[in-house]
Order: sequence, then structure tokens, then C-alpha cells
Amino acid sequence: MNIQQVKQRFGIIGNSPMLNRALEVAMQVAPTDISVLVTGESGTGKEIIPQVIHQLSSRKHGEYIAVNCGAIPEGTIDSELFGHEKGSFTGASGSRQGYFEVANGGTIFLDEVAELPMQTQVRLLRVLETGEFIRVGSSKVIKTNVRVVAATNENMQQAIHSGKFREDLFYRLSTVPIQLPALKNRQEDVHLLFRKFANDFAEKYRMPAIKLSDEAVILLQNYPWPGNIRQLKNLVEQLSVIETARDIDAMMLASYLQPIAEKSSFLVKNDQTQESISERELMYKFLFDMKKDLTELKKLVLEVINNGQSVNLNQDQTALVNRIYQDVYDDAPVSARMLPSGAASDVHTTYPTTTETFEIHEEIEESLSLEDREKELIQKALEKHRGKRKYAALELGISERTLYRKIKEYQLGE
Repeated sequence: MNIQQVKQRFGIIGNSPMLNRALEVAMQVAPTDISVLVTGESGTGKEIIPQVIHQLSSRKHGEYIAVNCGAIPEGTIDSELFGHEKGSFTGASGSRQGYFEVANGGTIFLDEVAELPMQTQVRLLRVLETGEFIRVGSSKVIKTNVRVVAATNENMQQAIHSGKFREDLFYRLSTVPIQLPALKNRQEDVHLLFRKFANDFAEKYRMPAIKLSDEAVILLQNYPWPGNIRQLKNLVEQLSVIETARDIDAMMLASYLQPIAEKSSFLVKNDQTQESISERELMYKFLFDMKKDLTELKKLVLEVINNGQSVNLNQDQTALVNRIYQDVYDDAPVSARMLPSGAASDVHTTYPTTTETFEIHEEIEESLSLEDREKELIQKALEKHRGKRKYAALELGISERTLYRKIKEYQLGE
């Protein structure tokens, strides 16, 4: 059986080199009785490796028992693994076989093995070395022939150093180590997994499968996935059930991945999408800077009107006037120009009469009504997303808090 056949048989999706290597090692050790330790982050699918090993071994007709060591209370885990005799502890109304006795001739998968209490680790070491154990409350030695495959998401060297895990047990368990890669290191597999889950949930809930836009695929591949495959599967199920649209764009996907304020840390590495986002951010920066400059200039013009026809400008004020009103100045008749030729380098500027100043001031306010433009952009974004402020803020490139403030300021949606 080759690796592609194994993937098909066990429903394994992906072609990343690290995943393929893990499967190759599992296939190689399956015919032996060597103990295997599977490592990897939580949610990477470590439970599939012991299943592959068991099914490809001569023990495939024997029992396969998966035990979550972290889910069993410390006071009862010895009884669960090794069994107990009647009356050995309060509540032990009869004798009971443990997993190592039941799985004789088969395979036991010890998930979260680093959570085992120290006393249980001693018992497990004895089973691995001699194939013998004793039930709780008994003195009779029982023989068993069990293949042990363990898994953990902890750093075992740190666990050993802190005294949490026995070093001799670690080396006995990890005769062959298998490392499963995190989903963030399997970029080429993320979209394949997404489509697989989307089809599964479409069949489960009897609805069309969701699909991603090109930008959403890029976002999906560049997200760090701290919860790995488990998180991805949960995300696909949420989108499948909650969203009425079957075409998922990047904006909608981002709202499910992280809060908007943190989106820039992972959003997109694609040059084209990043360029469009940068352009939007630059546009808003320009608009708000212009609004600020216009406010300052209004104050300056009012000062001119109140004080007469002449005012002394410093270099910063002169540059501000030239930057904002250069086009107006070029198009205006000579008698109405605010700045004489070469005014950019002058610090003393002669202004028109009070009447002329009012005319120019009104013309500028009419042509550069930034408040109206800003209000229009916000209104369009809200209409496009049917009043959903989270998505509107995403499109505008501003925070929800800023959007709420602007909505209140412009009395939108009231």
C-alpha cells in the first residue's frame, strides 16, 4: 500500500512534505511492535497516526483502545488502565479488567500521555519493559501483549526537566518519534481541507457547499491557525450554518478569524490585495489630513477678514495655503488670486478685499466639502453591508469605534 492509498483509506487530506513524511514513518513501523510517540500541536490530528499503525499491523484484528489520559481523574486512572479487584477502594463493588488486559493482542493509544500521574508512569514503564502489570488491590501479576502508541502536544524535554515526566519512560515510549506539522506550516493543504469540510457540512445540513473568493483563499492560507485543523473545521461549520451567502469573501472570512483591530497581523500577503488595502488606507489618511488643513485655513481666512487686507504668514502657513488652494489660485482671475506670484517663498502676503475673500471662501467650501464626501462613503458602505457595521468598518479601513463615532456625528441610520 502506497501513501496515496493510505490517505484515501483513512480520509487524510493534504500533500505537504512534513505530513507525507509522518505517514511514511507510520507505514514503516506499523509491521513491528516498536513503541511510537506522536508529537504536535493540539488539533493537528495526532489521533490518526495510531489508527494507521494499528490497521497496517498484524494486530489489526485485535482490540484498538484510545485513552485520553488528561480526561481521567488521577484517583481512578490506574484502575482504568490496569483494572482493580473487588473492595480495593470505595465503590469497587466487583473486579474489573483494565484497558491493558482488554487490549491484549491489540493496540492502546495513550493520548495526552504527559498528563499521567507519576505513580501511573511507573506502572506504565513496567508494562512496556516486561509486559506485566498488577491490578489495583491485587498481588497477582498479569501478562499482556499490547502495542503502545502515545501522543502529546507538550514539550517533553521541558516536562522532564520540571520533574513532571520520567525520562526513562520518555525514551521507552519514543523509540520512534513522529512529528505532525502545525496547519500554519501546511499552507498548500489549508484550502483542500476547507473544501473537504465544506462538502461534509453541506451534506450533513443538506445545503449547498460554501466557496471562497480568491482573496479569501489567500487570507485562509496566511492565517496562523493557533487551533490547527480543529479550528479550521469549526470555522467551516460556522460559516456553513450562519451565513446565508454561499460565496465567502475575504471581508466576511476575516470577521470570523480575528477581531478587526488585529486583522493587519495576518490579513494578506498577496501583493494585489495588499495594494488595494493600502490605497484605501492612504485615501482616508489623505481625506482626514485635508479636513484638518481646511479647518486650520478657515481660521486663518477669518483672521484676515477680521483684521483687514494684510496678514503676516510664516513659512508653514504659506506652504499650507499653497498646498490646498494651488488649483483654485491657478484658475482664478488675477484680481481674485489669494497669493501673488512667488508667494510660496514670501512670509508677507497681501489678501484680497473682504468681499473677494468671502467669494473664494464659499467657492472652496463648495468644491471641497470633505464632510459630505466622508458621510457619503460611510453611508454607501453601510448600505452595501445592510447596516452591518463590522463589515462596513472593514471596507472603510477604520475601526468599529471610529465608525460608531462617525455615524453618531453625521446622524446616519437614525
